[in-house]
Amino acid sequence: MFDVLNDQAGTWYVDAWVDAKGDDSNFIWKEKAGSFKVQRASQLTVNASPEPVKKGRTVTVTGKLSRANWETSKYAGYTNQPVQLQFRKKNSSTYTTLKTVRTDSTGNLKTTTTATVDGYYRYSFAGTTTTPAVNATGDGVDVQ
Repeated sequence: MFDVLNDQAGTWYVDAWVDAKGDDSNFIWKEKAGSFKVQRASQLTVNASPEPVKKGRTVTVTGKLSRANWETSKYAGYTNQPVQLQFRKKNSSTYTTLKTVRTDSTGNLKTTTTATVDGYYRYSFAGTTTTPAVNATGDGVDVQ
């Protein structure tokens, strides 16, 4: 088993040595010949309520951003991260960003918005060098 610590997530670099004839006189050494990211898996949830809601009333949108903790083999809240609240109308496929909110000390999200038309709310996280981008599955709200 290969143990990885949380602080090892990020950009890793590859060095390269090319030896053309098998002796030390004909070689190429290249530091940082390539790179790749080692990232902790991420999860994002959303819940918009109430459902249904009257037009012009407040919709409360909650959720949680979490990421894998390699040292405990569990997911834990990702704190103080900017996450976008997005909305798409019922018959559209395009989400529009309404606002950006930050996760609290346990990765939770909570904000409000005004209900105007039927549609879907989701949270969207752009990612960091250590954690990949993730979108929550949209939660539908019926506006009456």
